[in-house]
Amino acid sequence: MADIAKMIEEIKSMTVLELNDLVKAIETEFGVSAAAPVAVAAGPVADAGAPAEEKTEFKVTLKEVGAKKIDVIKAVREFTGLGLVEAKNLVESLGVIKENATKEEADKMAEKFKEIGAAVAID
Repeated sequence: MADIAKMIEEIKSMTVLELNDLVKAIETEFGVSAAAPVAVAAGPVADAGAPAEEKTEFKVTLKEVGAKKIDVIKAVREFTGLGLVEAKNLVESLGVIKENATKEEADKMAEKFKEIGAAVAID
């Protein structure tokens, strides 16, 4: 059996052109390829001209309360049906007001909170 450490030392001393010739010779001799395998994408590729799917469900999150905290709590209760304590806790934690809201609901909520000086994010 050949001395592997000796072969590695020999390879280390080779120039790039000599290494290239060695790789080609090994490929030819053993019928292998040193090229890295290329992954092929599976499944259909989306048409670049096709419109993206329109989002139908939105999450409305309170980002800023503003000066009218009581009005914000009232609005949260109006949109969620939460009790006073739960609505107050949600406002103080800047939590999610509603998940899975329609576009119309999310826009209506955003407008209401904007009117009372609060800020929401629609995701």
